[in-house]
Amino acid sequence: MARQQTFPPGTILVFDRGYLDFTWFAQLTLSGVFFVTRMKDGTAYDVVARQPVPERGGVLADDWIALRSPQSAAKYEPGRPLRRVEVELPDGERLVFLTNHLELGPTTIARIDKDRWQIELLFEALKQNLRVKTFVGTSANALHIQIWTALIALLLLKYLQLKATFGWSLSNLVALLRMNLFAYRDLWTWLNEPFTAPPPRSPEPTQGVLI
Repeated sequence: MARQQTFPPGTILVFDRGYLDFTWFAQLTLSGVFFVTRMKDGTAYDVVARQPVPERGGVLADDWIALRSPQSAAKYEPGRPLRRVEVELPDGERLVFLTNHLELGPTTIARIDKDRWQIELLFEALKQNLRVKTFVGTSANALHIQIWTALIALLLLKYLQLKATFGWSLSNLVALLRMNLFAYRDLWTWLNEPFTAPPPRSPEPTQGVLI
């Protein structure tokens, strides 16, 4: 579906290695659209130019490259090189990024990919906490309604978690809220003291007998 979408010039797309497609990359570049992705291991390339790397940020290499494989090179022919940025994380892990953006700093390229994980964590929270694993409809409107409903619910849950004096984890809050949906209790009292017995309810008023 991503390959069927159109994006305005200047857009920066960020995605994982599953989307690696040099024909599509060429189309994006010719349309003025930028991309940042992880470079697959074993990709054959030649270094066209080496760029200076900053002293900070863990950048090991910032190179303009050309694809060595004739098949890959034939697919990517937009008239400009690709860029390979290699970064070492504080824990020693090395990440290699591939992009067609030649102007942004290498640490910015790495940060763009890092920000992608915030989106990944958001969808993970939607799937795990709100159980949005399947869609109730297939039209664009049905998908939008379900996702927006889930986002609103998640926002309300995060607000309750923030305001409560009890140290809730989001998953525990979701689970116990499900168990107490039909319990007659003051919400804020329960949020702050979830394991305190509820106060006794006053007896229901006796309904008169219609004669």
